[in-house]
Formats: sequence, C-alpha cells, structure tokens
Amino acid sequence: MKLLADENIEPQLIRGLLRRTPDLDVVSARDAGLLGWSDPELLQWAADQGYVVITYDVSTMPNFAYKRAEQGNPMPGVIAIRLSAPIGQIVEDLLIVLGASLPGELEGQVIYLPL
Repeated sequence: MKLLADENIEPQLIRGLLRRTPDLDVVSARDAGLLGWSDPELLQWAADQGYVVITYDVSTMPNFAYKRAEQGNPMPGVIAIRLSAPIGQIVEDLLIVLGASLPGELEGQVIYLPL
C-alpha cells in the first residue's frame, strides 16, 4: 500500500513507520511537491497515483474524501489522525491497519486513529 503524508504530518511519524517497515512506500507532500495544495487537489493527486492519504486534518479532509466517494470519483482512502495521540501509538495503529488491509481495501473509506 502506498501512503501520502499530508504536509501536516511530522517527519518523526514517517521515520517511525519506515523504521518498522523499511520497504513501505510513503511519500511526504513536501517531497512530492504538493505543499500548499488544497484538500481536493491533494485527494485528486492521491487518487491519480494510487496513494492513501494520512493526515492530521480531521476537520476538513474527511469531508472532501467522502464527497469524492459520493460523487463516484476514485478515493483510495484517508487515514485521519487525531492530534492528541502519541506518535508511537499512531505508528502501531497505522501498522495494524496496513497489515490488515488488502490492496484497494481502503478505497472510499476514512479511518480514524487512534483505533
């Protein structure tokens, strides 16, 4: 599964994921040249490239994701992380979700962490 880390995801979270799963395909919005993009633009890019979005933006990103899915547009999934959760717990929960999901299984879904 490929992950796109929204620009609000701190590098420590990405490093924690890669430490546990070195072959994980995760790209940051910064590295992909997507800084400053709106949520709908980011979701379109993620859909075009087949990336599940991970974000701390629980207030707007899920709404745009659901809207895409309702309109019949591809939406490979969003994992929305509540800010109050410690990074270690988020890494563990993300690995559980990724390990329990088949390719394409998060299509049209928004998953909230912590579990």
